[in-house]
Amino acid sequence: MSDGTSRLEPVALAAHSRRIVESTAFSSAVFCLIVGNACLLGIETYTGAVHQWRDELKLAEHLFLAAFTAEILLRAAACADRPREFFRDPWNLFDLAVVALALTPFARENTTLLRLLRLARVLRAARFLPQLRIVIVAVGKSLPGTASFVLVGALLLYVYAMLGWVFFARADPEHYGSLGRAALTLFLLITLDGLGDAVRGGLEVSRWTIVYFASFVLLGSFLLVNLLIGVVINSLEEARELEEEERTHEMAAAPQGGPEEARAVLLARIAAARRALDEVEAGLASAAERDRPLRQPSPSGASVRHGPS
Repeated sequence: MSDGTSRLEPVALAAHSRRIVESTAFSSAVFCLIVGNACLLGIETYTGAVHQWRDELKLAEHLFLAAFTAEILLRAAACADRPREFFRDPWNLFDLAVVALALTPFARENTTLLRLLRLARVLRAARFLPQLRIVIVAVGKSLPGTASFVLVGALLLYVYAMLGWVFFARADPEHYGSLGRAALTLFLLITLDGLGDAVRGGLEVSRWTIVYFASFVLLGSFLLVNLLIGVVINSLEEARELEEEERTHEMAAAPQGGPEEARAVLLARIAAARRALDEVEAGLASAAERDRPLRQPSPSGASVRHGPS
């Protein structure tokens, strides 16, 4: 009996905590805490306010930390019957790391690290904003494609920086005097900032330099940037589909109706299972009766077996 009770305790705790965590009021309260934490960080950038309300701001920070700690404990309690599910959620791991590191003595003594951890709490707002969560997931999925884009862009910058050093090193050493300066100048030209001045300076050297700048702008500003946009949009679509699949899975896993309806469905399933077991037992009993040999007593008292003739 004690084993059954001990097994039911995590289930009851998880059910009660899950009702709190999945409620709209809980999500709204946590989102307000995140916004309040962001406002507190902004207030602390004003020296006058820090000197005037030092104790109040420190107390508010402790209250925010206690509230976030209670929140992560509630989320962990909601998975008390299935602890692995808690650690499979990346957002739970992120929240746990932010809160746990903020409680360590090393972080409490390091002001810069503590402020970075407090700033990381603001990113938790994405958990309660589906569209922002989709964008963050899309950024993560676009990293492999972005790495390839960076390699191609670096190769393009290197080739054109070397050409720029060959063509303009003597005429314009301030912008093309070395490989690094030429690469920096061309990197700024990708944004089309200062393109007119660069072209006019190149035309003073040779009119053929227009081909150099036109080809670089075509490849760097138009082709590469559009490729990057394509990678991000593709990742955004994948993230949106993933979000829809998770939402559909949660809706399918969620119990339909209220507690009374769920109890009625469970009782109906139990009754159907009992009827199926009764039918199986009746079938086994009838089969045993058919296989049993029939014996009738003879006039002399001996039993006579009647079998098939």
